[in-house]
Amino acid sequence: MSRPRTEAEYLARLVPPSVAGVGRRSLLAGAGAGALLGTGLLAGCGSDSDSGSDSKTVSIGSNQSDPKPKEVIAKVMAGFQTASGIEPKINTVDHNTFQENINNYLQGKPDDVFMWFAGYRMRFFAAKGLAGDLSDVWGKLSGYSDAFKKASTGDDGKQYFVPASYYPWAVFYRKSVWQQRGYQVPKTLDDLNTLGAQMKKDGLNPIAFADKDGWPAMGTFDILNLRINGYQFHVDLMAGKEAWTSDKVKKVFDTWNGLLPLHQADSLGRTWQEAAQSLQQKKSGMYLLGLFVAQQFSNEEQDDLDFFTFPEVDSTIGAKALDAPIDGYMMARKPKSEANAKKLLEYVGSKAAADITVKNDPSTLVANGGADTSGYTALQKKAAELVGSATEIAQFLDRDTRPDFASTVIIPALQQFIKNPKDIDGLLNSIENQKKSIFTS
Repeated sequence: MSRPRTEAEYLARLVPPSVAGVGRRSLLAGAGAGALLGTGLLAGCGSDSDSGSDSKTVSIGSNQSDPKPKEVIAKVMAGFQTASGIEPKINTVDHNTFQENINNYLQGKPDDVFMWFAGYRMRFFAAKGLAGDLSDVWGKLSGYSDAFKKASTGDDGKQYFVPASYYPWAVFYRKSVWQQRGYQVPKTLDDLNTLGAQMKKDGLNPIAFADKDGWPAMGTFDILNLRINGYQFHVDLMAGKEAWTSDKVKKVFDTWNGLLPLHQADSLGRTWQEAAQSLQQKKSGMYLLGLFVAQQFSNEEQDDLDFFTFPEVDSTIGAKALDAPIDGYMMARKPKSEANAKKLLEYVGSKAAADITVKNDPSTLVANGGADTSGYTALQKKAAELVGSATEIAQFLDRDTRPDFASTVIIPALQQFIKNPKDIDGLLNSIENQKKSIFTS
């Protein structure tokens, strides 16, 4: 499977600059189809029983394990119970564990509803028959653009996903630190290198960095590939249509190699939260991450948080493309109670659910355009404008390619590069050989 060429057009128009109703946080990690059997880590509460159950409960598999998003999900589910009289039972699993075991989870007895991602990742499991058709739910939803509906549609034209939120990736920094030092937002890669060198002289880690969990470095690869080679090459590479051994991909890694000295050292032993804390503690000058970085800042400190889109590398390509992943919900192929599952999915796609999220989580942007976003922070408003002004939007590397390729090939390859960036040719030959095997299987 590959992403349709038209996806660039519709994702680029997910949110017009004048509208603040957009999308979300939660991370993504390594992948799914290669998970080990029998781990027991995603037990699930669902069954393969008849969907006509009159039970007043519904189970939800949640990957929102960090404290703030976990709290917000609990409030959304409490709102559903009040509105419907159906008791939601939340099965929360560590985010990375959820991703790594998703394939086995869905083939076993998953929860009635589970959290997942739009894009290739959603279509992959829908095509395998591991998700329930939500086309009738979409007939009852309002507040979504056609773009969101397309991002929720499988290869067969049916909807399998209800978007809750999405969030842009950008370079975050503390305004007070930059004002004190007189730093200026870099417009080009040369500017970024010059700024990084100055930050080093000033005793800062120029770029906070972490890759213990495997997925954060994907964001760096994505943005460099988008800046150096453009959106279409990026999605074609993710779909297995371009060679990893090409000069274009080599240039991405050569450029990244040049930036590595500016990155926080020992990244393979650090979580994204720890890297974010170095920014929060004013020990690092910048951090390329999603809007969820705000989770590591107090409400007062968030007023001091700002961002810019990664600077231009090639003037003919510009700096308008970005990663802005969409998060939401899917239904198991045979939920214990299909009626209750669909009631829950209607609710999480509603204005009411979006309003609860806006009131309780400053690190996300809601997907439902009908939500009351007057309570957005300045950071959220700026994030919505950034997404609205983008010319192309990618879903993040491990959502734009096959799950098994992302987890078993790309994660170890990027970590190997970070550990030893000298043998780029050997690394890319290895990726290409494994890609050929996976994409032809």
